[in-house]
Amino acid sequence: MLDKVLIYIAKTVFYVYAFIWLLKRRRVGSVSEVLNIFYLDFLRIKRSDVEVLRIDRYEVVTKCRNPCPILTLAMRLRLDTRYVCREVSEPVCRYVLRRLNPNLVFERDYSSIRPYSDGCVERISIKV
Repeated sequence: MLDKVLIYIAKTVFYVYAFIWLLKRRRVGSVSEVLNIFYLDFLRIKRSDVEVLRIDRYEVVTKCRNPCPILTLAMRLRLDTRYVCREVSEPVCRYVLRRLNPNLVFERDYSSIRPYSDGCVERISIKV
């Protein structure tokens, strides 16, 4: 029960941060802008912690190795990061990306997520 409460609090805090961050109007016109605006600015991931696996006009695929507060939360609560990321991170990331551009689609590869992998692989594409 305590785990669910802590997950709910973490999700709420992340949503509040996203809401405040989005008060400054930001738009993403192309997938290439996602790296700077979403990863570096919103998520505050250092450029050296984001490996771009693929980028073209329609998608960017990244592998992140940043110090992640959601990974830390999952490890401290001894919960599966696949569950915690689905509950805390994924809805907020989808929300922010929709606000940046309603045509952006967020996908996380749960077969390649820490601590089971050396980084978390995500794909953001644009619907055409």
